[in-house]
Amino acid sequence: MSKYWNETVNNIEPYIPGEQPKDKKYIKLNTNENPYPPSKKAIEAMENVINDDLKLYPDPTCSELISEIAVKYGVDEDEVFVGNGSDEVLAFSFMTFFSREKRILFPDISYTFYKVYSELFKLNYELVKLDDDFNIPLDEFKKSNGGIIIPNPNAPTGKYIDTENLRNLIEVNKESVVIIDEAYVDFGGESMVKFIKDYQNLLVVQTLSKSRSLAGMRVGFALGHRDLIEGLNRIKNSMNSYTIDRVALAGAKAAINDNEYFNEITKKIINTRENSTNQLRELGFKVLESKANFIFVTHEKANGKFLYESLKDNGILVRYFNKDRIDNYLRITIGTDNEMDVLIEKIKTILENL
Repeated sequence: MSKYWNETVNNIEPYIPGEQPKDKKYIKLNTNENPYPPSKKAIEAMENVINDDLKLYPDPTCSELISEIAVKYGVDEDEVFVGNGSDEVLAFSFMTFFSREKRILFPDISYTFYKVYSELFKLNYELVKLDDDFNIPLDEFKKSNGGIIIPNPNAPTGKYIDTENLRNLIEVNKESVVIIDEAYVDFGGESMVKFIKDYQNLLVVQTLSKSRSLAGMRVGFALGHRDLIEGLNRIKNSMNSYTIDRVALAGAKAAINDNEYFNEITKKIINTRENSTNQLRELGFKVLESKANFIFVTHEKANGKFLYESLKDNGILVRYFNKDRIDNYLRITIGTDNEMDVLIEKIKTILENL
């Protein structure tokens, strides 16, 4: 604490990102990054804009990227918003659509930034408890509220909700905005984007960090009714008109266009996820059904924290959450086949030595 901090800074508990240690080389399976490089077309596009034009501000409207996203997802350009990673898009969304007078709803085991933003912006929120199988109980969201945010697939569980159930939820919450955070939807789920013209209160948030291998560029976007998008732009332009730099704009545009590479690497990750799930189950792990680029696992005979520390000692980073109900689970990002083979072998050795 500092006497110079205001009350909010003194009291808030910030989001804690996955560790990035520098003491040695690790197999990183802890931050849900894509194990494959960006599209070669994206790299080439970024290289081509590293020139004298960097002395100039980027396009504050992100018009060319928005145009590509609109074409890709079959929406109008005024139904697209672009931000500096989906985290910024979410932060703007909290500021735009949620007020202090009405409580917002989101799952208790979920992306922890939701709680951070709620407290940062002094919002009234309610954590909706997942059931014993870590499913999001949608019926608990069908009550008076000032907004809803649901990640689909959920993180850290990887569990997915079908579009019909989400449509029903949106139908009964037409007086508030329902945000579907689809950071991981490209790994086996179906996007709600096709329904934004049916529901004025639906906002879909996606990112290029995961399925497009551009976590280092920080580009995210939202799709929704033009009134929602206008609200997001009002907030953005009250804080920072130039949220996306020239290099990121070029790389993102090319990545959106490279469907062949996108399909290739997402298919690889899905196949590796299923193979790894089967192998871990054979080793006695309970593995939740996942539609993300990670799996959520627990072992009856091996403590979660012990497994996390043992793997780290063996040069493999996974994510451990020391929190109620999930403190015996690990979230494991899906790496390449070779990386996952090393993981499985190390786990076998750890279990044999118990």
